[in-house]
Amino acid sequence: MSFSMLGRRISKIAVIGSGQIGPDIALYFAKVLTPHDVPVIVTDIAPAALEAGAARARKKIDKGVETGAFKPADADAMRRHLRFTSDPRDVEGADLVVEAATERADVKQGLFEKLESQAAPDAVLASNSSHLEPETIFERVRRKDRALVIHYFFPAERNPLVEIVPGRDTSPGLASFCMAFYEAIGKVPIQVKSRYGYAIDPIFEGLFLAALLLADEGLATPKQIDAVAQKTLSLGVGPFTAMNLTGGNPITQVGLTHYHDKIMPWFRSPKSLDDLAARKGSWPAAAKGESVDVDETTAEAISRRLLGAYFGLAAEILQSGIVSAGDLELGVELGLVMTPPLRLMNETGVARSLQLVQSYAREHPGFRVAPILQEQASRGTWKIPAVFRRDEGDPLDSARGRVAVVTIKRPRVLNALNLELYRQLRETFDDIARDPRIAAAVLTGFGDKAFVSGADISMLASIRSAADGEAASRLSLGTLDRIENLGKPVVCALNGLSLGGGSELAYACTARIARRGIPTLFGQPEVKLGIIPGAGGSIRLPRLIDFATAWKLLRAGGTLTGAEALRLGLIREEVADDLIGRAIDLARQIASGQTKVEPIRRDPVEIPAELPEVDLGHLSRKVDEILRSAILEGARLPLEHALRLESAKFGEVCGTEDMRIGLENFLKTNLKEPAQFVHR
Repeated sequence: MSFSMLGRRISKIAVIGSGQIGPDIALYFAKVLTPHDVPVIVTDIAPAALEAGAARARKKIDKGVETGAFKPADADAMRRHLRFTSDPRDVEGADLVVEAATERADVKQGLFEKLESQAAPDAVLASNSSHLEPETIFERVRRKDRALVIHYFFPAERNPLVEIVPGRDTSPGLASFCMAFYEAIGKVPIQVKSRYGYAIDPIFEGLFLAALLLADEGLATPKQIDAVAQKTLSLGVGPFTAMNLTGGNPITQVGLTHYHDKIMPWFRSPKSLDDLAARKGSWPAAAKGESVDVDETTAEAISRRLLGAYFGLAAEILQSGIVSAGDLELGVELGLVMTPPLRLMNETGVARSLQLVQSYAREHPGFRVAPILQEQASRGTWKIPAVFRRDEGDPLDSARGRVAVVTIKRPRVLNALNLELYRQLRETFDDIARDPRIAAAVLTGFGDKAFVSGADISMLASIRSAADGEAASRLSLGTLDRIENLGKPVVCALNGLSLGGGSELAYACTARIARRGIPTLFGQPEVKLGIIPGAGGSIRLPRLIDFATAWKLLRAGGTLTGAEALRLGLIREEVADDLIGRAIDLARQIASGQTKVEPIRRDPVEIPAELPEVDLGHLSRKVDEILRSAILEGARLPLEHALRLESAKFGEVCGTEDMRIGLENFLKTNLKEPAQFVHR
């Protein structure tokens, strides 16, 4: 067996290096690719390293079984597919090679000279370097078009982030494949242009340097700085503790030295780091549960300087142009597990953030203030994209037309919708409508789990009155109306589950297709939260499938599998491979008239003489009363008027006691316990 995507087949993976991170990379591959029967080989020249890596992998698999993360049968399969070996011949025929050896250019160059001939002829050659430019690593490789950096983050089997760093000669198609491949196997890839250290490590190591300089100046102890950094930046652990956990002192020492020339002169390896790295020591860090006291004046001084360094480092990376603002934000949030910089600058105030950076630069020679931050301070808050557009197709091929692929990308909340996301979707589709080069669009979600998991609960919790509810509904309906009436076909490519607002978003598209085998493709669980659909669900669903089925789904908060949705005609097809490619083809076919799609009925629809009884169980009778009114009255109206009716009904339900009870129950139990509705 193998894993196939975009015309490339992965039948065997080789991980080179059984040190700090190689076994964890291999373990992740074994976890996600065992169902495809893909063997994962770990090689190293040091028997002790192989033995230690194998033992660590076995321990983590056993722990996964113990905690319920892995079923025993799946764990057994992972063990069978994961092999540690010192025989270099075992790499032969690998379709993907990930090198995770020592962070030295000469070592990596020598390895890839040999690996190029051992791997399959078209194998992907990847280095898990944390700093070195691809052009340096692959200097001796003959076919540089198939080589690039794929940088994992600690711990590699759990941290979702990977930086995809193509070199000057890397094939664009290979970079696109790696982005799609890692997304498909559950990682969050961001593409970064080639520069020493890439996009995320200069922030991680730069913040550590800022913390170390504070300690060297005698302002506070490492324990105190860690404690303040955790609070200021919402870090799980402080910079000194993080350096101890990752074993990063030697690599950081080298990295900071090179950043001095390659990024800005402020970067350097202080004597305190040189000394500690030489003796292979660790930094003083608080024990688990240990309380660290920091007086208010000292804490404020630490916080101010750390924020100045953090904001300045992030602005420098944006100024360099190696990564987009959205991907930088995502990379820091996921890879470093901290409040991302642009959001924190917006919360702090961008003008105030600039002052903090300028103050830090005055106190620390060689620290540069990026012009992009100075410009943004005069404009206001940073715009942080969660909706990404790329255009597919030859711009010179007017007969086929280009297709705009729009991706919702909020992986931490499974692409949940909030008001800002609705605004970004509206802006994006407004641009598509005006763009004469674009013939059609595809709308999808990021990742392998969810298209859109529903409305962000924080958005719902912010609704305090019937008027707030109606206004929020009208905003969402305005966005969906733009999509539905774009004047160009929009194909929804459902990559995972959709619930609530996610399902409603899909209903507004011209056509829908889905990845094969999704157990919960559509769902309208609003009534379980004490609300009703507010983005057209009670109006569009009865017009897209048979009325009686829609009646039951909406009132009971039901769901549909992919197979059920296909049988009901809610999707056109299920796709086993290359969902986006198929969606692009379908969008072009609809745009050209080659494929006909029946539009949603805009006139009133007939209500069956008899509708099925629905067992409401614990659900709110008051909410059900409002929902039944929305469905039945909406069916008697033209689509446009019916949608306005739903907004009014959504506002009405937001004024009930049961809406508050339902949301509070969701926040407390995540629907693991039924809400105790009072039916008013």
